[in-house]
Amino acid sequence: MKMKINLSKWCSMGIGLCVSLLCFQCDFIAKPDRFANSLGMELVKINSGRFIMGSDSGEFDEKPLREVFLTKTFYISATPVTNLQYEQFDPDHKKMRGERGFSQGDNEAVVFISWEEANAYTKWLSDKEGKTYRLPTEAEWEYVCRAGSLTDYSMGDQLPESFYLNQKNEWYPIPVSLEVGLTEPNQWGIYNMHGLVEEFCLDNYGPYVGDDLKNPVGYESGDYKVTRGGSHNTGVSYLRSANRTGMLADDKNCLVGFRVVQADYPKTTPLSRGEFRWNTDVSQTKHDWKSEIDMDKPFFGEIIYFHNIPAGMNGPLYGKHNHCPAITALPNGDLFATWYTTNTEEGRELAVAASRLKKGENQWIESDLFYKVPDRNMHATSIFWDQSDDVLYHFQGVAVSNGWGELALFMRTSTDNGVTWSAPHWINKIHGLRNMPIAGVKKTTSGYLVVPCDAATGGEGGSAIHISNDNGKTWTEQGRDTEKPDFSNGSQGSTIAGIHAGVVELSNGNLMALGRGNNINGCMPKSISSDLGKTWTYHATTIPPISSGQRLVLMRLQEGPILLVSFTDTPNTNKGMIFKEKDNHSFTGFGLYAALSYDDGETWPIKKLITPGEGEFDGGAWTSQFKANKTHAEPKGYMAATQAPDGMIHLISSKLHYRFNLAWLLEPNDLP
Repeated sequence: MKMKINLSKWCSMGIGLCVSLLCFQCDFIAKPDRFANSLGMELVKINSGRFIMGSDSGEFDEKPLREVFLTKTFYISATPVTNLQYEQFDPDHKKMRGERGFSQGDNEAVVFISWEEANAYTKWLSDKEGKTYRLPTEAEWEYVCRAGSLTDYSMGDQLPESFYLNQKNEWYPIPVSLEVGLTEPNQWGIYNMHGLVEEFCLDNYGPYVGDDLKNPVGYESGDYKVTRGGSHNTGVSYLRSANRTGMLADDKNCLVGFRVVQADYPKTTPLSRGEFRWNTDVSQTKHDWKSEIDMDKPFFGEIIYFHNIPAGMNGPLYGKHNHCPAITALPNGDLFATWYTTNTEEGRELAVAASRLKKGENQWIESDLFYKVPDRNMHATSIFWDQSDDVLYHFQGVAVSNGWGELALFMRTSTDNGVTWSAPHWINKIHGLRNMPIAGVKKTTSGYLVVPCDAATGGEGGSAIHISNDNGKTWTEQGRDTEKPDFSNGSQGSTIAGIHAGVVELSNGNLMALGRGNNINGCMPKSISSDLGKTWTYHATTIPPISSGQRLVLMRLQEGPILLVSFTDTPNTNKGMIFKEKDNHSFTGFGLYAALSYDDGETWPIKKLITPGEGEFDGGAWTSQFKANKTHAEPKGYMAATQAPDGMIHLISSKLHYRFNLAWLLEPNDLP
């Protein structure tokens, strides 16, 4: 992508910006001031100066362009910190050499370190050298990377292929050499600013402001730190001078390293964060959840949309694809929903959005960004209100880069109805499979939090669970097959049969799960566990299987029965299901339905088609536009549900919000 800058505008400014930039470039070529510290680390002097930060043709977070003035001279390491240099601070890191096939040699960039560890290294180095070392600010980093240029890369609008290290968006990074200093330095004599490894910066990540700035330092708080420069095994556009990425401060992977600056800390006041729509004007009055309607009488509410993101939006929310929702009720009477928003499900842009339906309202507030580690795929999201102590949980996966094959899993909590949230707490910080949360978190009668997660990246392969018996302080991943599970009828394994599984506790304390794929005898598989998910026994059901673009709901209602919400057909079939109507007649219905079991999932005697009414509706995501009537309901969608304390069941698909009670489910289907 080319940066489109009005050069005449900037060059006509009284400060003579363009002339200054050219002079800086010539000065650095002519008189490069350098020194080597006691580690043999070479540092290059960078003079003060002005530059244009950002890109007007790049990603949303690279805008607006702003002039930045760095008023102080500083020194920056000529290359990223190497294994040999880092391990003088932390000798134990040597055991990480060669992890996943990366960074074995002394002179390779150190990886598998967190921002916290990189920051600790700079403090150690400061004490050792008797002068202040730190991480570069984001502005300092881009200033040095550009080296006087206004193009996508310091050497022009194209990056020479000599810099390429498998520049593809790989789900599973392929090992390459991370030896520093092998490519040409930029005009100021600095190596590896485009690629090799992403580099931690000092700043907390946040949106740019448009004002001209002196020595900007980012935001006063935040969960994620800026990284810059792009890396191996990612698309080449991520190596542009203006591109911004980020990491959780205590996360680590094979893509990210760092370099150091020798200079005092900037004294600039950091920026304050604004509010989001979902945490603005939120009541903290505890709601008594007394139903305003007679719950003994059937109720089915008018269909409403829980998000409405305009087509064409391209960050931080995306109008192209909004999918994979979760929903919960809150102590104050509100409903809260989260989902992912993206252009492509594999993309690094995939973020988590949120909206709120305030108590007494009939329209969800405007959607807003909920959580996003910059340029990391955020598959997927789940939220859960633990009514025993009024704590709201957010469970989230975060990828190494793109795709959902290398996720780590963390949680956050809120005690003020989702207005503020704790810092992330790791459930499993090792990136890999079995860490993609599924909407439908449960708490067992014995006090265990149960978080179902997909165990595979495709349409089959099963689900896993993580459990905690201390309200999320510590977690255990239950079971892990060393070989491909055998999901045949009557067999046993340590993974739930089917992805996107719903999990429910049975009356005897066992767990039951239903999932998509791994079908048995042409039907949806059922998995039963008597040891909290360490092992599962697989059984055939009589329930129709589901497939691409479909996700079920499995939950126990307050009134006792187990509720299943699923689909009569996979997207490629058109068999339908027989539903009973009044006077014991029957008809064939298609699409979304609910079923009730009073014997722990052995039989499902009550089945009800859930149709939004007569007309055309927008199901969002893979469902898109569909026509509905008394026999045809929503044909697919990723379903999520919660039952509020007043008994109302709130069911959402990829875009629609359904509201009904148990009495409506028990009422016979309407006559077609």
